[in-house]
Amino acid sequence: MAAINDLVAQIKDDDLRRRIEAELKRVLKHKKFGLVFEDHLPEGLTDGPIYPGLEVMDWVKGRSEPSPWHALIEADNYYALQLLAYLYPAQVDCIYIDPPYNTGARDWKYNNDYVDTADTYRHSKWLSMMKRRLLLAKRLLNPKDSVLIVTIDEKEYLHLGCLLEELFPEARMQMVSSVINPKGNRRDNEFSRCEEYLFFLYFGDAAISTIGSDMLRDNEVDSNDEDKSIRLRALLRGASNHGKRSDRPNLFYPLLFDKRNGKFVGHGEVPPIDYDRNLYIPPKDTIAMWPIGANGTELTWNLQPSTLMEKYNNHLLSFGKWDGEKRVGYYLSEGQEENLKKGIYDIVGQDEDGAYIIKLKDSTKKDIRPLTIWNKKSHSASDYGTSMLNNIFGNRRFSFPKSLYAVHDTIRFFVANKPNALIVDFFAGSGTTLHAVNLLNKEDGGHRRCIMVTNNEVSAEEAKTLTARGFKPGDKEWERLGIAQYVTWPRTICSIKGVDINGQPLKGNYLGTQAFPMAEGFDSNCIFFRLRFLDKDNVALGKQFAELLPLLWLKSGAKGMCPMMPSAGETPAPQTTTAGGDTCVPNMLVLPDNGFAVLNEPKAFAEFVEQIVEAEAIRDIYLIVDSDTMFREMSKALVAAMPSSRTIRTCQLYRDYLDNFRINTPR
Repeated sequence: MAAINDLVAQIKDDDLRRRIEAELKRVLKHKKFGLVFEDHLPEGLTDGPIYPGLEVMDWVKGRSEPSPWHALIEADNYYALQLLAYLYPAQVDCIYIDPPYNTGARDWKYNNDYVDTADTYRHSKWLSMMKRRLLLAKRLLNPKDSVLIVTIDEKEYLHLGCLLEELFPEARMQMVSSVINPKGNRRDNEFSRCEEYLFFLYFGDAAISTIGSDMLRDNEVDSNDEDKSIRLRALLRGASNHGKRSDRPNLFYPLLFDKRNGKFVGHGEVPPIDYDRNLYIPPKDTIAMWPIGANGTELTWNLQPSTLMEKYNNHLLSFGKWDGEKRVGYYLSEGQEENLKKGIYDIVGQDEDGAYIIKLKDSTKKDIRPLTIWNKKSHSASDYGTSMLNNIFGNRRFSFPKSLYAVHDTIRFFVANKPNALIVDFFAGSGTTLHAVNLLNKEDGGHRRCIMVTNNEVSAEEAKTLTARGFKPGDKEWERLGIAQYVTWPRTICSIKGVDINGQPLKGNYLGTQAFPMAEGFDSNCIFFRLRFLDKDNVALGKQFAELLPLLWLKSGAKGMCPMMPSAGETPAPQTTTAGGDTCVPNMLVLPDNGFAVLNEPKAFAEFVEQIVEAEAIRDIYLIVDSDTMFREMSKALVAAMPSSRTIRTCQLYRDYLDNFRINTPR
């Protein structure tokens, strides 16, 4: 070693000598055994501090404002993870990722080029790419109770397993084999492959919730799923279940709701078979809701009027949220009623309609432990992944999407008892994870949030065609065919609205004992961001406040619609100052619907405190002051002004933001 050091010392070029010395230290650290791979330089990424902001591209809103605000971020996930580590350090409950499998079939890029089977460093490059992202993901996970889930196939599962053990020695790890292609993928002179693998890393007290299935014997539990999961039956009968008005005219009648608050007040009479429902005049101050399908077909309810009222009076009938016109009804089936009478169920509360909230008694719950081999028909990627996307797009926009129910079942094991869980997927692909989270929330009334990240790369074939036409990355024609804008975001909009890409109601029903038409969509909100890089000097001068405002909204829990600043020429908020650039920055922002407030002008502090005291929903307060002493004094004054029962959190901007990305940049 002394000889090598002497030789290095003779290099006259200072920069070259320092780089060789640094590389020599890296070489000496190489392990003699275990997972050994070349730790490549970042794949065309900025290897230094970045200062991210978010540009709002689009959003889609469900029927009610309080429902979860999910987010899709268009960005290289290496940068997006740095941002998320700032927004949600040690706060994420579940990370689910489906990274590129490195098959050599032009399925992922490294240094802006596809990696193929002939590349000697193919595995090394893939591992290096994964290592950097997993180390960032580690900052997100709640060390006391969270899970990391990574799917993979046979190309990299051995390497990935070793890498995960190395990076997360504190975690408990299991691997599951899951059948996702029952027909098998034929390999000449070899066994046909039908499965992939899932690595589960448990942190802290993380544990699975049993769901009444061993995941191997598909038919053993399905017939009894309803009794075990206690999912209520939909009041609206589907057309495919002899649910048209002409099939059962005695089940076609109006439900009546108070037009002011949506409270259920009763029902109207069953009209003659030839009666035009549009002629019906409901009682004063009520709105009539008929059993009508998403496509306008006259359907029926599952219950006769007398049975419906009996269930309602016995607290066995509930309705979903009021959207000003209708509510969705659910009720206990006859079998579930019997279980309630037998004491198999516990009544744990009542909802706003007075309906019982029930769960299976712990003492009677059959503890069926899931096995490490899964074989569920609903996990077929072709039947419930590709076909589902074809139902939305009408063509094949994305190769090899996951089955919706494979992702749904996987994350349900860990968030079934966490109705407010935060779930992250930074290899979002077609957007299956957010779709699955929305399905979980609809099934049990949860308010889980999902944050997805994907770049906007086009496929290899599309890149070839676009290049031949003279287009390049950044051109509108190129970007509109990128995965984020062409697949992930349109799927998100369509699944929430319950329509296909042409605006027509989606066909079919979601699987499960609480099945419902896909055309119902989800009472869910999602916002689409593009990550931008900000200038740290402009940030410090307050010139990029508009780009940071979405970050503060996300950091404070993404409550209410994301606030956005007016551009130059638009009417600014009251009491504004202009901090250079094109954005009018107000002296203060007090946003009760969003749960946070921002003070831009220290001179307005007294009035700011008064408004904060009145806005009881405010929990996060951002103070834009340069002086540490002034920040501490303001924080102390704010805490003193609050009632003892109210907890607030203060943060110093732009110091907190700038220091974080300067100090915590991956090296």
